[in-house]
Amino acid sequence: MEKGIDSHCHVFDTAQFPYAPDTPYRPPAHEAGTASDLAALLDAHGLSHALLVNPTSGYRYDNRCMIAAIRSSQGRFKGIARVPPDADPSMLDALSDGGVIGVRLDLLADGADLLRHAAIPRLFAQIRERRWQVHVQCEGDQLHEGIAVLRNARVPIVVDHCGRPNPAKGVKQPGFQALIELGRDGHFVKLSGRFRFSRESPPYADAELFVAALIDTFTSKRCVWGSDWPFLRLDRRMDYGPVLANLERWFPDANDRRQVLLDTPARLFGFV
Repeated sequence: MEKGIDSHCHVFDTAQFPYAPDTPYRPPAHEAGTASDLAALLDAHGLSHALLVNPTSGYRYDNRCMIAAIRSSQGRFKGIARVPPDADPSMLDALSDGGVIGVRLDLLADGADLLRHAAIPRLFAQIRERRWQVHVQCEGDQLHEGIAVLRNARVPIVVDHCGRPNPAKGVKQPGFQALIELGRDGHFVKLSGRFRFSRESPPYADAELFVAALIDTFTSKRCVWGSDWPFLRLDRRMDYGPVLANLERWFPDANDRRQVLLDTPARLFGFV
């Protein structure tokens, strides 16, 4: 693959950017990776660009490490920021100047009540003004609880990690059906992080039913692929190659693979 985009990864540089004092989790060394580490990894696998997501673990609302990585990447990286719901316009303007194209709402860390915060309508208005997008991390039925608010945001929605369904509850569970509804509305999903919701060891067979349902609904035009590198909260570093290789199984047609790995994310995230 000569070109392609990893649509979900993180960077950590504790030498220059120590972890936030209030972080709920401090990634150990084997879970961390700098911007230069990521660039070398992309080179090794023939990928041209990456969308960085500021991690709740380690940095929470501190986006400085991600912004530094974007600024040093010569256009190779863009970013999704983590901000408090009452973020002021000057903060968002500075993030935009630093290569940020959207905001991540982490319902795992902040709870589904985040979408009912009094400042959320104003935050969504500011996102619309900047033509940004909203990325959502959720699990179980959280998306079902918040789908009305997200629809009313009138911005592109990108759901992380296949929505992190409960494999034991099947595709009919309310949270996953809410994700399917967003797909029918024209929003986007990341085929990433199967190990985040699978109850099995690799190759995470219990996740495949959900991936197939998402591909069927979203199609290659509204699916993107992300590695979730550097794979937080695992006992050991996961190999990048097998995660990328899933695309050949999920999308046997080369044109569909190109759509998911390059065309769709390039259009959605503004890579050229």
